[in-house]
Amino acid sequence: VQLQAFGGGLVQARGSLRLSCASSQLTLRTYAMAWFRQAPGKEREFVSAIGWSDISTYYADSVKGRFTISRDIAKNTVYLQMNSLKPEDTAVYYCAAGRSWPTTAAYEYLYWGQGTLVTVSS
Repeated sequence: VQLQAFGGGLVQARGSLRLSCASSQLTLRTYAMAWFRQAPGKEREFVSAIGWSDISTYYADSVKGRFTISRDIAKNTVYLQMNSLKPEDTAVYYCAAGRSWPTTAAYEYLYWGQGTLVTVSS
């Protein structure tokens, strides 16, 4: 497994969670990093991405203003801070690493974590 995503769990609506994505094999600062999610019965969708320089970030309209992507180079970890969570945020969240930038397309990302489940109760 090249990427490991963790930090998911059960949270009430309007609560917060922070997801982490780490790797013992990849130097994540050399990759564009992204988060995708897949809700039950739905296709995987883009959530957020960050470029190598950390200057450019992208967010899906549905999470803009509530989620923040960032990276800690020293810890070789990428985070997704999720605030004001809604029941519709319930999904398995995947982190991904790629060489193409800017892109929000899943097929552009080369490496994927195993996913971490986020459940938001109303």
